[in-house]
Formats: sequence, C-alpha cells, structure tokens
Amino acid sequence: MPTPYEQQVLNELQLWQHEMQRPPSFFNNLARKTQHKINSYIPEKIHKAITTAIKQMIRGVLFGAGKITAKPLPDAPLQLRESLVRERIKYYQHAAAAEGGVTGAGGFLLGLADFPLLLSLKLKLLFDVASLYGFDVHDYRERVYLLHIFQLAFSSHEHRHDIYREMADWESQKQVLPEDINEFNWRTFQQEYRDYIDLAKMAQLIPIIGAPVGAVVNYRLLKKLGTTAMNAYRMRWRVQGQLQA
Repeated sequence: MPTPYEQQVLNELQLWQHEMQRPPSFFNNLARKTQHKINSYIPEKIHKAITTAIKQMIRGVLFGAGKITAKPLPDAPLQLRESLVRERIKYYQHAAAAEGGVTGAGGFLLGLADFPLLLSLKLKLLFDVASLYGFDVHDYRERVYLLHIFQLAFSSHEHRHDIYREMADWESQKQVLPEDINEFNWRTFQQEYRDYIDLAKMAQLIPIIGAPVGAVVNYRLLKKLGTTAMNAYRMRWRVQGQLQA
C-alpha cells in the first residue's frame, strides 16, 4: 500500500502524463506553422552555426557538471527526496531570476549572454534532481535522459509527444542508445528549444523592461523544468516498481 504522500504523487503523475499526451490545440498548431515559416527564412549556415554552438555548450556542461554533482542519494523515502528536490528547484529559480535580471538590465549585449548562462543553470538543476532521485549521472545513458527531460519541457506539442513516448519506455530505449553523443539529434534539439523560448526572451533585450522580464521569465522557465524533471523521475520510479499504486 502506498503512503498518503505516495498516493498524492501517483495522482499528480497521472495528471501530468495525461497532459503530456494531450493533442495540440488550434493555437499550438498555428504557432508551430508560423515558427516553421520563420525558420525557413533563416540561412542554412546560420542553423548549422547555432546547432554547433548549442551542441558544444551542452556537451561542456554534460561532461563537466557530472564531476561536481553529488553522488546518488542512497535509500531514502520519496517524501524526503522530493523535499530536497523542491529546495534545489527553488535555489535555481532564484539564481536564474537574478541572472536574468542582471543580463536584462544590461541591454542587448548582456542579454545575449543570458542564453549560455541560463542553459548551464537548467542543466545543472537536472543533474542535481537526478542524483536526489538516486540516479547516477556519471552513466552516459542517464545524461541522455536529462536531454530528454529538457526537450520535454521546452518543445512543441508535436515533438513533446515523440519524446514522451521514448521516455515512457526508457528501460528499452536506453539499451539501443548510440555510444557517441555526437549522434544525438542536436539540430532538432536546438531548433525546438529556440522556437519555444524565442518569444518569451525577446522582450528581455528591450531597455528598461529587460530586467524585470528577464527575472520573471527565467524564474518560470526553471519552475517548468523542475516540475517536468520531478514527474519524469516519478515515472521512472513507477516503472521500476519503487512507486506502486
């Protein structure tokens, strides 16, 4: 029998899984088509340059953050783990808000610096959450799972459905992962991420309003990522039989 807290988690997980599989709305489809049209006007060499830049940034964090991330939390009740997870999410929310406020206040040039800084905070949050749920981020396959969580949080409805299906069957999916991280679909990753945050972040580059916009947007983006990560690991726990109805 699950504890009252575990039953609450199961209920929240069920609602989240339903949301992940919900079909896109008319406005989602319209926004997707508009973004595709905009992307078609961007020269291919620009797409390649952005893909390479994001790939190198993420690889740097993926293979660097693991060295400073705590070891997986040993046996501990789920309620304690999630209490610690929520503390880490709050910490990164405040850090991201402060970073967004500073770079937003600095105008266009500092606003551009927000992108790699925020990306690093997001990935470091995922490393910490994984460890608190008991997963070893030194395992290459767990780092790929982090990238899946990232995409689940910051992608279109269409792409999110594909990613969710892979994650729902992760125990099978991880057995067929390519050994080389270069084989990961970086082009889709960067394009989905850019499309998701472009509109939200553009206002951060505007003088005067850039600081408050940067702080609020970054705070909300980290909250969304944290919630997605929690449910993604709850799903792993349930599949592995550690969380049962």
